[in-house]
Amino acid sequence: MQDETFDIVVVGGGHAGCEAALAAARLGARTALVTIRFDRVAEMSCNPAIGGQAKGQIVREIDALGGEMARVADSSAIQYRLLNRSKGPAVQSPRAQCDRRAYAQAMQAVLRRQPNLHVLEETVADILARGDEVAGVVCESGRRLSARAVVLTAGTFLRGVLHCGPKTWPGGRIDEAPADRLSQGLERLGLALGRLKTGTPPRVDGRTLDYMRLEEQPSDPEPVRFAFDAPDGPFDGLPCWLTRTTPPIHEAIRANLDRAPIYTGQIQSTGPRYCPSIEAKVVRFPDRGHHQVFLEPEGRGTHVVYCNGIATSLPEDVQDVLVRGIPGMERATIVRYGYAVEYDFVPPTQTQATLESKRVGGLFLAGQINGTSGYEEAAGQGLLAGINAVQRLLGREPVVLGRDQAYIGVLIDDLVTKGAEEPYRMFTSLAEYRLLLRHDNADRRLAPVGRRVGLVSDTVWRRVEEKERQIGEARRVLQTVRRGGRTLEAILRRPDVAWTDLVRDVPDLADLAIAPEAARQVEIETKYAGYLARQEAQIERTRRMENRPIPADIDYGQVPHLRNEAREKLARVRPRSLGQAGRIAGIGPADQAVLMIYLGSRA
Repeated sequence: MQDETFDIVVVGGGHAGCEAALAAARLGARTALVTIRFDRVAEMSCNPAIGGQAKGQIVREIDALGGEMARVADSSAIQYRLLNRSKGPAVQSPRAQCDRRAYAQAMQAVLRRQPNLHVLEETVADILARGDEVAGVVCESGRRLSARAVVLTAGTFLRGVLHCGPKTWPGGRIDEAPADRLSQGLERLGLALGRLKTGTPPRVDGRTLDYMRLEEQPSDPEPVRFAFDAPDGPFDGLPCWLTRTTPPIHEAIRANLDRAPIYTGQIQSTGPRYCPSIEAKVVRFPDRGHHQVFLEPEGRGTHVVYCNGIATSLPEDVQDVLVRGIPGMERATIVRYGYAVEYDFVPPTQTQATLESKRVGGLFLAGQINGTSGYEEAAGQGLLAGINAVQRLLGREPVVLGRDQAYIGVLIDDLVTKGAEEPYRMFTSLAEYRLLLRHDNADRRLAPVGRRVGLVSDTVWRRVEEKERQIGEARRVLQTVRRGGRTLEAILRRPDVAWTDLVRDVPDLADLAIAPEAARQVEIETKYAGYLARQEAQIERTRRMENRPIPADIDYGQVPHLRNEAREKLARVRPRSLGQAGRIAGIGPADQAVLMIYLGSRA
């Protein structure tokens, strides 16, 4: 079989792989997306929802950088909700329930239309390398694809094993085979592998639910969409429904823990702390009388309902008892039982902030292979990996987003600095500058980065510039026009005064042609000006450390007065700056000071 040559090969057609492949192809690289089955590309293997706490910010950041997830989510949304609407703007996050099949079909259509992108249905068996540089991949069919960069987005397929009660069988997800040989290939390249676990709940037939006993969760009628250029206006969404587990269900689960794979020793890897199985919730919180269950439709053209909150790998007969003991679900028909999946991952301290492997040049890793969970975290990594693969081929500076620039920056920095001992999930609490990293200003934060790279079009860039012009003009009016001896800016800072109040009373503001989203940002940044100024000052102090680079070839064994534990951790992570060194678990201010003095002596 004749070898084929590409600039970049992307392995895996999940959310990371789609963004990586599209970014690389859009930036001019001849790109191959290798996936086992094209009809399973962009599959929403767990809940068909996009966004949520902090995740909604990531989706808007992907859109601002020129990625695709936001547009596809908007095209397939069946419900929108802005989470934490009653709280401050730093923690408000858009979320959408999507039509599972429509989402996948929309993304597949985008991939088909993309110039420079070739989709190949193959299973990758090994990574090819010449010395310490990647050279391509070889497929199980024997097909060889030469490339100067490879982006590996294998999801849960590396030596994947599924569990449902005592039953186990190989698989990356239901009805799909694992990629066992690829794990062996990574180990031959010198990469250490770890093992993680995730799970999914049962699905039921929505026609068998008693909706009179469920609490309706309606869609926002005027939603916050993900794509910044999406039209405003009303949305005809489907409701989701809320119910709860009960003490008898908890007793039934406790009585069957000797058949639960996570407690019998059948599953030995670590699962996600913040999205645990229902059996783990019952064990961890013995005094809780109930746990919430969100019943979420999987699409407009299907009766399948996703039971969010009861992920489980209990045996099927126990799942029958569990599901039918929930109020409103007494007669529910289960259309798919829940299961768990164990899989290999590459502990991400072996990866640079660019998402390139430290051991194999040109090999980039993105998504669950880095120890993350969630479609959004995967897509954000995939986008950056695709961008940086092209930047490397062109000899250009890589894109590394700071913790003060993006949630994606926080995500990647946490991974490569601290590693992942359990599936990593993004929360607003993980971002120290979350008031700056709001969903509403992601385009202002990141469109300049996407524009510089080449992913943001002229049309999008003109929209961002117009938004900045409107915000600047509104601020000018607020700072110069006075009422009752006070500037409009000072008046707007009062908690009982809203932008709409000023517009109604002040002709100078009423005459401004300003979009609602721009006006919202002016209001937020005026009311929170003091907090924002303090965060900016903190960022400036931190930036001095971030701008102190650490040479890649430094020998930590030669740094005098450095503790042995600090030497070991610094040598393993090999931080790029003093700032990153200080964020490594177990590295204290004294270690950072010793390292700073040593670097100063070498200058």
